[in-house]
Amino acid sequence: MTSDHNPKWLQFRTLWSLLHLRTLHLHLQLPHQLTSGTIRLVIGGSLFDKMKTVRHSEQTLRTALISKNPALVSQYEKFDAAERRLMNEAFQPASDLFGPIILHSQSDWITSHPEPPQDFEEFFSDPSRKTPSREKHSIYIQCIGSLGNTRTVSEEYVKWLKGYCEAFFYGLTVKLLEPVPVSATRCAFRVNDNTKNLQIHAGHILHFLKRKKPEDAFCIVGVTMMDLYPRDSWNFVFGQASLTDGVGIFSFARYGGDFYSSSYKGKVKAPQRQSSRDYSAFDNYTLLTVLLLRSCKTLTHEIGHIFGLRHCQWLACLMQGSNHLEEADRRPLDLCPICLRKLQCAIGFNIVERYKALVRWIDDESADTPRVTPKHGHDGNVSLPKPVEAFKEWKDLFLGPQIHLI
Repeated sequence: MTSDHNPKWLQFRTLWSLLHLRTLHLHLQLPHQLTSGTIRLVIGGSLFDKMKTVRHSEQTLRTALISKNPALVSQYEKFDAAERRLMNEAFQPASDLFGPIILHSQSDWITSHPEPPQDFEEFFSDPSRKTPSREKHSIYIQCIGSLGNTRTVSEEYVKWLKGYCEAFFYGLTVKLLEPVPVSATRCAFRVNDNTKNLQIHAGHILHFLKRKKPEDAFCIVGVTMMDLYPRDSWNFVFGQASLTDGVGIFSFARYGGDFYSSSYKGKVKAPQRQSSRDYSAFDNYTLLTVLLLRSCKTLTHEIGHIFGLRHCQWLACLMQGSNHLEEADRRPLDLCPICLRKLQCAIGFNIVERYKALVRWIDDESADTPRVTPKHGHDGNVSLPKPVEAFKEWKDLFLGPQIHLI
């Protein structure tokens, strides 16, 4: 039986989901109520032995995107005709670019954690929403522990994440902080009783990041290959963020195919008590190339929350919640028009130029391709091509048609 069909594993994923929601509620203090009207989800099928479609009416999607508030309608009309043509695809029933949300199982996010949708008007009028300013205009990425089996490999992967974030959050500056070992955070850590893998305390990492947050930072996000836990009573979390403090920590540990294998680098081979001051077990983790796609999705999704975007309930979108890895993999890489308008409102980018920047990041694999010599091993020069195959499919099927439409 695989972990994905293990009821205990699904329970652990659900626990993370509940904590993630609780964290957002705690820091945002959002009432999670609709500003006006009633949203009705039309879900096909009576039994959950088949995929279900979450489909909103054309009028509901139009209102979610444009609003009925005259000031916000006027703001929308300031987009040029081509940009409006693209975003109006949100409420075109036969759109090839933006489809409905497809539910595959009862363990999917919407089924497990019903949330009121957040339309553009609700996002715009949220008093707790933070936006970048001239003084605080940078996103900082802090690598905690190694992301690869050498420092060079680790640094190159973080640079790829930086480049992707610069394109996704077009117009903001993305900066890399000097990587730090896990020991520098002075965080608590433990061996997970179920996986026997090492974990570090997410809350302690957030406090560390808050202390390190530079003056010009809109937010600072930590990335790590270490598994996370938020408190002793919880199994794990994929990530945790404080929206009021503008800090987040995200783990890519469970995105690798070997996390549950006996060869996983973080697995403690024999039961033993770990010294609270001995951090040597966190050295030299291997980063698989498959993680880049998942890492880019996770990083941009979670930073989106720091901008005040809640989980998307409208269309297939990066900002959909995910309760398990399969659901996260099904999420698109980019935003639906409703969430795109939210992010554009927060940052002020040109929509066309943002799409072009994403295409450049995908196409520019040669310029970002390092050749490194590992300190350990006997492979000599190892080529590390930026693993953009999945991104290229996205470019051909989504970004290209969008740019052509505009």
